Amino acid sequence: MYIIDAKSKTPLHIQLYKAIKEDIIVNYNVGDKLPSIRKVATLYNLSKNTVESAYAQLYAEGYVESRAKSGYYVSELFFDNFRNESVVEYAENTVPKTYRYDFFPAQLHKEDFPLKTWKRLYNKVVTEELDFGAYPDGQGELVLREEIASYLRSSRGVACSAGHIIITNGFIGAMELIAKLLKGRYSDFAQEMPGYHIARKIFDAYGYTIHPVDVDAQGLKIETLKKTGAHIVYITPSHQYPTGIAMPIARRQQLIAHMQRIGGVIIEDDYDSELAYYTRPIPSLQGLDDGECVVYLGTFAKSLSPAVRVGYMVVPEWIHMLYKESYDSHFAGVSITTQLILAAFMREGHWERHLRRMRTLNKKKHNAMKEALCTHLGDSCKIIAEGGGLSLLIVPTKEAFDWQKLQTLAEQEGIAIYLAKERSGTVFEALRMGFGGFRLEEIDEAVRVFAKVWFMAYSV
Repeated sequence: MYIIDAKSKTPLHIQLYKAIKEDIIVNYNVGDKLPSIRKVATLYNLSKNTVESAYAQLYAEGYVESRAKSGYYVSELFFDNFRNESVVEYAENTVPKTYRYDFFPAQLHKEDFPLKTWKRLYNKVVTEELDFGAYPDGQGELVLREEIASYLRSSRGVACSAGHIIITNGFIGAMELIAKLLKGRYSDFAQEMPGYHIARKIFDAYGYTIHPVDVDAQGLKIETLKKTGAHIVYITPSHQYPTGIAMPIARRQQLIAHMQRIGGVIIEDDYDSELAYYTRPIPSLQGLDDGECVVYLGTFAKSLSPAVRVGYMVVPEWIHMLYKESYDSHFAGVSITTQLILAAFMREGHWERHLRRMRTLNKKKHNAMKEALCTHLGDSCKIIAEGGGLSLLIVPTKEAFDWQKLQTLAEQEGIAIYLAKERSGTVFEALRMGFGGFRLEEIDEAVRVFAKVWFMAYSV
């Protein structure tokens, strides 16, 4: 017997539907016939329409099937799939650990995001005129591409128009797209080492032969690159990852000349260019290219928000033609609302004001981190990269230092640290002291607490 409560706020047909569904799962076998609609209606003092509605829902969900002039039967199509005991339980291991201090080198504090402005712009752009019934432009909304092109021309010296720009959902989306588009033409991929491990992994996943190329005090070694025979090279020329080296103009021209000569492609990742604290940002390498060999990558992750997931790539015309011929050109990687909000954010001048504020704030955090390291670590460490981005790079000044012990002790004390070797893939080791995720006033205390495990990592 089913319990049907006429006083319940739940409609009668829903109560009956749920009761019969549970009965089917627990007690019925495949092919068993359900009681007739008339019989159920009489037994529970319900209207025929109520019972018909319950049976119709069971039929729609595949629990039962209807046989002409015979009635409803438990369906053979669904039964085993709905048994609760078939559900495999997995141990929950996705809850992130909470740290007292997190020195993540590519993080912004949540208070730094212009939330009020963003919410106001959302209400402004989401109107009845916005067509949610149509597919958006796969290359990215024109208004956003125009704003980005204008910004890049004036601030980074990038030679581009809106037509050269493809909007992506971040760095990985851009690199995967390049790897797919160039796969039919090239097979060898070179990367500065140490360098960002994700770039290497993406091209490796697409079947390219990977060639690591050493860096020196001026960045990527051009002569070593030539020996690899690679026609694609990935570099971070304005703020080399992770060493912080800036490639000088002469080395940039040598690189461009070589890649133009062999008909290759340079992937220029300008990820930290907007956060330079001591000097003006170095103009882009792409702006020096009078041919068509540079693909320029950028994102809004370091200056606006990594959560917004908006990146862009500036491509030569011949790569743009490959893109238009691919299936990727039909589907936008970023939601239309996010694109339109960002376009309005830039068009109304909020982006430039926000960028100035972030440069000022993060310069203060950068200097506070440097001062705290000098105060609490003293001559036990050496700063080997500073002046840009959201972190400083330090190394111990004595050989008797145990990196593994440092990691273990930091974890025990609830301190999240990040070693360069983990993401650069070479023997090069250093500690990346991120400051972007802290409030300005928190930095000194965080470094003071960290200093205790730093000194313990020195062997006695």
